[in-house]
Amino acid sequence: MDRHWLLTWTCYGTWLPGDARGFVSHVRDEDGSLVIHNIPGTPYDADMPALEKYARSQMKGPPLRLEQPEADALIVQYQETSRIRQWELEAASVMYNHTHLVVSVGGDPDPQDVLELLKSWATRAVKKLRPLPANGTFWTAKGSKRKLPNERAVRDAVIYVVRKQPNPLAVWYAPRWETAIQEYDHRSLT
Repeated sequence: MDRHWLLTWTCYGTWLPGDARGFVSHVRDEDGSLVIHNIPGTPYDADMPALEKYARSQMKGPPLRLEQPEADALIVQYQETSRIRQWELEAASVMYNHTHLVVSVGGDPDPQDVLELLKSWATRAVKKLRPLPANGTFWTAKGSKRKLPNERAVRDAVIYVVRKQPNPLAVWYAPRWETAIQEYDHRSLT
């Protein structure tokens, strides 16, 4: 595979730009230009109450939270979409309010296209279990696309997705990562 991505998106209204927990979204830099702080290993933005208040005022419906059946269906859908597209799904986790995937793709497709395709099929999977909300979407409009430049970065992203998520509803990783996960678990215990 030629490109590796850590993809993240949130459920509608559950993690807004400006959130104190941190967020990846366009913000204004000191000179007024729009920037996005999403380079792995570098700080991201957090705690901008005015931005969060504005984002909340723009919502067209209540926040959406995933439940166990939906999380399980999403993992299955990520696997199927990756298989059909001939991508390698390295890892995936689904929490009540967001999802992470590590995916390896051939060639050099636009990461936004990869993200949108996965979100589109995720929507179809969730729609089998519950109706589309009145606001018309389960997800936020965009998502984070972090390029993983090498095998170490992919491994670190897999560990992040599989072991460092709070209260995951569903987690999956490719068997080739079993040793790396076990080594991480062993180091965490010592």
